[in-house]
Amino acid sequence: MIKFQLKIFLKAAYELILVFLQFFIIILHFFKWEFLPQKQIIQVSTFSYLMGILIILISFIIILVAIKDLGRNLSPFPRPITNSNLVTKGIYRFTRHPMYYSLIFVSFGVFIIKLSIYYLFLSISLTLIIKLKIALEEQYLNNKFKNYFLYKKEVKF
Repeated sequence: MIKFQLKIFLKAAYELILVFLQFFIIILHFFKWEFLPQKQIIQVSTFSYLMGILIILISFIIILVAIKDLGRNLSPFPRPITNSNLVTKGIYRFTRHPMYYSLIFVSFGVFIIKLSIYYLFLSISLTLIIKLKIALEEQYLNNKFKNYFLYKKEVKF
């Protein structure tokens, strides 16, 4: 019984850590730390700046559409909320995790604007955290929704 409770506690702690790290890395994009090197990899051009802005804008639009499509099923945690439904319409017809992917694209958009090692590190870190979060969420969705396996086969990305 104690092992089972410990396993549940550790899984819940893991979920919280992933959510915390995701938001922490996102927040780090908005602060300039003087003690960290902000060295640019290459000089920012007008093209790279505009490309970064375009990527960020498109990503934010996708996030807003995904939020609308999810409706009351929205949660920052990988575990689906109680009484939730599997959303397979709207943008979810094309991709299973549009908000996660859009967050990654926003981060890389900021990197393209800044072209610094610091933002590259943040983008890679966020990608790794979101990859772990997606893997955990997919386990929960597989367990909760019988038709998730079929949806996953149909929508690859």
